[in-house]
Amino acid sequence: MANKRHILILGGGFGGIKAAMELEGHSGFEVSLISDSLDFRYNHNLYKAATGGNFAAVSIPLKEIFTGKDVRLIIDAAKTLDREDRTVKTGSGKVYSYDALIVALGSVTNFFDIKGLKQYSYGIKTVEEAKRLRNHLHKQLIDDEALDINYLVVGGGPTGVELAGALPGYIANILKHHRLPARKVNVRLIEAAPRLLPNMPAKYSRAVAQRLRQLGVALKLGEAVQAESVDELTVGGHKIKSHTVIWTAGVTANPFLKSNLFSCSKRGKANVDTALANTPNVYVIGDNAETPYSGMAQTALYDAVFVADNLKRLSSGHYPHVYKPKKPIYITPAGSRWAAVFWKDVQVFGTIGWLLRSIADFVSYSDIEPWWKASKRWLANNDKEEGCPLCS
Repeated sequence: MANKRHILILGGGFGGIKAAMELEGHSGFEVSLISDSLDFRYNHNLYKAATGGNFAAVSIPLKEIFTGKDVRLIIDAAKTLDREDRTVKTGSGKVYSYDALIVALGSVTNFFDIKGLKQYSYGIKTVEEAKRLRNHLHKQLIDDEALDINYLVVGGGPTGVELAGALPGYIANILKHHRLPARKVNVRLIEAAPRLLPNMPAKYSRAVAQRLRQLGVALKLGEAVQAESVDELTVGGHKIKSHTVIWTAGVTANPFLKSNLFSCSKRGKANVDTALANTPNVYVIGDNAETPYSGMAQTALYDAVFVADNLKRLSSGHYPHVYKPKKPIYITPAGSRWAAVFWKDVQVFGTIGWLLRSIADFVSYSDIEPWWKASKRWLANNDKEEGCPLCS
C-alpha cells in the first residue's frame, strides 16, 4: 500500500466519476474522490425533473455508483490547494495528500451581477432548484387558480431551449389535473444574441426556433436582461410582468480555480498543456479546462479517460499521449419526441433526433453504472413523479 501513488479527484460529476472508474483497481494506485454532494446529478435531464419527471433519473447516490469499487469517497468541499506540499484542504478542515490531482469540479451559475436575479429568479442547475421551480409552478397555479402573466426563460442555449419546450405542455397538464380552465400559456424565451443556440450552425438554430414557435413559445432575441424585481423583469429597457423567471443564461468557472491561483484563460478556465496538466501533477478536465469543447459532458468523459490512461502509461514507464480534442455530438430536445442533432457535418431534426437523444442518455448512464443499473435509470426517464397527489 505504501508504494502506491495516491490519485486524488475533485468533483463528483461525469469527469470525476469516470476518472475514478478508470483508475480504481490498478495495482499502482490508491484512488480518492472528494465531492460536496452525496449524489451525482444527471444535468442533461434536469429540465424533465423540473417539469414532472422522475428524480431517480437525474440524481444517483455516489455511494451506489462506487459500491464494490476500490475508491475512497469523501463528502466534503475542496477549498485550498497546496502545490508544494501536494495537499488539498477541505471545508471541514481536513487535509488530503496526493501524488497526482485531477480537478473536475464543473461550473457554477453566473448571474453577471444583474440586479435582483439571484434573489428572485429560479434555476434548474441542481435537483434542489428543479424541485423549487416545480413546487412554484404548482403553488402559483393552485393558490391563484390563474396562470402567471408570463413564464420567462432566460437563455437561448440548450438548457433554456429544453425547458421552454417542455413548459407549455407541463403547465397545461397541471391545469387539466386540477380541473382548472384551459388557457393560453405565455412562455417566452429570452436570448441576448440575435438567434437561439448562437454557437450552432444557423440552420440548426432556425429549426429549433421554428419548433418552439410551433409549441407556442414566443422568442425575444437580441435583447439582454438588465434587472429583476419581485414581479417583473427588465429586458432591453422594457419591463415584463412575471413571477416566474427561470435563469439558464450563464455559467462560470468553479471558484476553486481562481481562489487557488490557477493559470486561467479569459473565460476563467484553467490553461492546460498537451497532457491536460495546469501545473506538474495537477490535471484539469471537463468544464474546468480551457479546451475547444469544454462544457460538454462528452468532453468531460473523454478527458477523464485520457488523463487516466496517461497516468497508467506513466506508472508503466511509457510516454504520455498528446491530447487531441474530440468534437462532441450536439443534441437539443425541444418538446415531446423532437430533438435537433448536429454530428460532424450532419444535421437531423424531429423524431429521429429524439430517438438519438434517448440512445445517448443510455450511453451516458452506462458510462458511470453497470448496464443493468443504467437501464433502470434510463427507463426512469419516461416515468412521472409529482409531489402533488392530483397530478401523480
